[in-house]
Amino acid sequence: MNYKETEKKYIAQTYKRQNAIFVKAKGKYIWDINGKKYLDFFTGVSVCNLGHNHPLIIKAIKKQADALVHVSNHYYTLPQINLAKMIIEKSFKKGKLFFSNSGAEAVETAIKIARKYGSVNAQYEVIAFNSSFHGRTYGALSSTGQEKLHQGFKPLVPGIKFAKFNDIVSVKKAFTKKTCAVLIEPIQGEGGVNIASKKFLQELSAFCKKNKILLIFDEVQCGLGRTGKLFAYQYYGVEPDIIVLAKSIANGLPLGITVINGKHQDLLQPGDHGSTFGGSLVACAAAIETLKCLDNKKLLANVNSTGAYFLSKLNDLKKKYPAIIKEVRGVGLMIAVELYTDGSGIVAKALEKGLIINCTQGKIIRFLPSFHITKKDVDTALKVVDSILSEI
Repeated sequence: MNYKETEKKYIAQTYKRQNAIFVKAKGKYIWDINGKKYLDFFTGVSVCNLGHNHPLIIKAIKKQADALVHVSNHYYTLPQINLAKMIIEKSFKKGKLFFSNSGAEAVETAIKIARKYGSVNAQYEVIAFNSSFHGRTYGALSSTGQEKLHQGFKPLVPGIKFAKFNDIVSVKKAFTKKTCAVLIEPIQGEGGVNIASKKFLQELSAFCKKNKILLIFDEVQCGLGRTGKLFAYQYYGVEPDIIVLAKSIANGLPLGITVINGKHQDLLQPGDHGSTFGGSLVACAAAIETLKCLDNKKLLANVNSTGAYFLSKLNDLKKKYPAIIKEVRGVGLMIAVELYTDGSGIVAKALEKGLIINCTQGKIIRFLPSFHITKKDVDTALKVVDSILSEI
């Protein structure tokens, strides 16, 4: 069978797939159908942050699958209860959460909570940011500040305004008496690893508190250890009203979580929201084990130290190739190299050389490796990148 032609025949062509068919993985490596080995510095868009097929997580998945895979959310289940308790105790200390299946659904939930909060005073507008990405469903898409993604899907959900990232004056201009919330990624992932300054987020937090509107942090990509802190808001020293989690929470299984601070924990009432598969028991079992692994202080210390080493070496490459590399930026192991030229060819060449990386926004090479990588792994990856840049 010609798998690539079969894919084109039977699967909607919504992805520009790279030239590899992957069949197995372990740790920081993936193998293709021909047995070729690749070093993974993308982790499925920051999903398998603890590496592929982590033995403790796989064990938890199998144990739960053997016991109970699914039961309606009309009933109590232990994996959901235990996971919820862990997340609240590690974040707000007091609060509640809602389980869904993805980051987009978790964002939709956050928007519904914000509008329920504002409904008392006829407040329904949400301020989001240019270059943001919150998902593909209508509320999430409407909150995504990338016009190119809106084409062909208008009219969008009304009541969404956009402000300039890292610009508090722009936020104040977008604010009206109808505003109920501000939705922001502390570090924009798909937008190009754009990093909010601590000063800006502190000003934003103060502004939201002053005007009694909700502050929502979308930590789908930048949360759960990616910055070197368990949650990105902890890196910034700012506590939002809602955190949106997904991607890596179950290290490969689909799970979305909307975490609500204690002050607003009871806004959602029976009948307000729901999800048939939200809080999959198998995914929750995986998430519990994932959080246990993230308790390891040495692991997050490695994110910080290896991330700093990675940035340093990338800045050396910037000095070596000043006509190609415009900027290097990142926090922890969420790192980007902005180019003066198109980066898609670099991603394809890296794949040929056994390295998996990503290009977003056309000119931004994105690195999202697992938290277990070493400086030696960084050197291996950079040797590949260096060889490609030398050809350019």
